Amino acid sequence: MKKLLFLVFALGSSCFLFAQDETVQALKKDAERTIQKDPNDTTSKTWKTGGFVGINAAQGSLSNWAAGGDKFSLAVNGNLSLYAFHKKNKHTWDNTLDINLGYINTTSLGSRKNDDRIDLLSKYGYAIGPKWNVGALFNFRSQLFKGYAYDDDGNRTFNSNFFSPAYVLLSPGVEWKPNNEFSAFISPATVRWTIVKNDSLAAVGAYGVDPGKHSRTEFGAFASLNYMKEINKMFSYKSRMDLYSNYLKNPKNIDVYWTNMINMKLTKFLTLTYSLDLIYDDDVKLFGENNDSPATQIKSMLGLGFLVKF
Repeated sequence: MKKLLFLVFALGSSCFLFAQDETVQALKKDAERTIQKDPNDTTSKTWKTGGFVGINAAQGSLSNWAAGGDKFSLAVNGNLSLYAFHKKNKHTWDNTLDINLGYINTTSLGSRKNDDRIDLLSKYGYAIGPKWNVGALFNFRSQLFKGYAYDDDGNRTFNSNFFSPAYVLLSPGVEWKPNNEFSAFISPATVRWTIVKNDSLAAVGAYGVDPGKHSRTEFGAFASLNYMKEINKMFSYKSRMDLYSNYLKNPKNIDVYWTNMINMKLTKFLTLTYSLDLIYDDDVKLFGENNDSPATQIKSMLGLGFLVKF
């Protein structure tokens, strides 16, 4: 009887171990299995998003320095650049947002803003050919904080603020896009609004608005050239040039808005950044002896700081 019980126990144990071994093998096989995509599943990624945030800082101090200069200086500049590109079938929708803000403090000049810009660009296109789209473009430009003009004695005069001015542009047109790096948008019929929300600036007719009014409407031709290239793992370049001619007043005086930025990656987060901006607007009369004439505005900045892409 004991032998029979032992035989039954041995057979049961063998069956249990055999079943357990099969279970383990099956689990192992499932874990190592490669899942193949269903060929009928044609879902593709339609959004491409990303951008970068950068902060550049420079500080200097002097003590008993024979060559002269400010005893203390501090400059901090930050920029945020975002993009969201959508493409599905023949439809494209490109969106970019750039925000720049800079601050400088020196012993002789005190604290001043040296950069302030908001720039939102949204562009829709419908493909009518391999390299051609028809669509519309929307652009909004302004700044965040108050701005001042300074004379040689350091006296300041208030001349700008949020929505003073602000430029809103709506433009139907055609786009030529030969590759993913360059695009040219052209419109012969574009509406542009110049907004001056601040009462004191509107009262003197700043930025081309009629004195006492807060906005001005223009109708003209518009062109926008955009180029964005990652040259290699270290260098990237981004440029945009907007040209506008107002049919209703002095159409030969073309407004120019041109921004450029070069990033040189030194380490994973440390980056050397150079930006060059050029603006000419015939209606911005902040220059000359009596602040009554337009002039080319140029801003050049070189900074070393942190840049994080995402």
